[in-house]
Amino acid sequence: MRIAIQGIEGCFHQIAANKHFGKEVEVLCCESFTSLINEVENGKNCDRGIMAIENTIAGSILQNYKLLQQSSLKIIGEVYLPIVQNLIAFPGSKLSEIEEIHSHPMAIYQCSDFLSSLKNVKVIETEDTAASVKRIKNNNWKTKAAISSDLSAAIYEMEILKSSIETNKQNYTRFLILSKTDVDNVKKTNKSSIYFSLSNDKGSLAKVLELIAKNNINLTKLQSFPIVGSSWQYYFHSDLEYDAYYNFNNMILQLKNHTIEIKILGNYIKGQK
Repeated sequence: MRIAIQGIEGCFHQIAANKHFGKEVEVLCCESFTSLINEVENGKNCDRGIMAIENTIAGSILQNYKLLQQSSLKIIGEVYLPIVQNLIAFPGSKLSEIEEIHSHPMAIYQCSDFLSSLKNVKVIETEDTAASVKRIKNNNWKTKAAISSDLSAAIYEMEILKSSIETNKQNYTRFLILSKTDVDNVKKTNKSSIYFSLSNDKGSLAKVLELIAKNNINLTKLQSFPIVGSSWQYYFHSDLEYDAYYNFNNMILQLKNHTIEIKILGNYIKGQK
């Protein structure tokens, strides 16, 4: 099996893929989330895709919700991954010798307390955590370090100078498993992602939320997005957890009478946190 990821080998997308599919799974590295979606839709170079959707610190990755809404792909699973950041440098380097630290802006933000404790060290923002490690290795930069995963240190044969330097130890990213087809047995699922649009009438959203609750369904996510070309009109992405698929299906049938458009993005088994 080959899984499309965003980023290069050693990135957190690959770690999430390994957690869900096993460490022997192959990855197809994509430069962007749009490229990832296109590869999975095409289906020639990969079997599935895995895409970050939200983080406990940074919040929702809004562009990815829009990509899902516009694509033909189905969500068939999810992975919750603890994000552990490490300071990685050329083998033999010492922390006292480091003059620059490179990483993605979010990784830098996540390690702000550690970075503020260092003196006379310049912090450089880059496009990717794992790519920063690879660049330092390829250029033989012995006075520069990167913030990245332990997997990237292993892949590029670099040394971890300091492990687990993230400020918040409860830092998790949620990833979605994407496929061209639905899960095999939808009746065994217990979570779904949908999007819907409503008329701009008083109480329209309240009626939808009431129907969700009446069907014994737990609303775990509700994200609004403007509808392009319509002033002050919105569509909503929601994540829903249920004990019985019958309840979910019954809710969908009822919601069709209260929404302009509704689309099921996928039914799946909720991930372990």
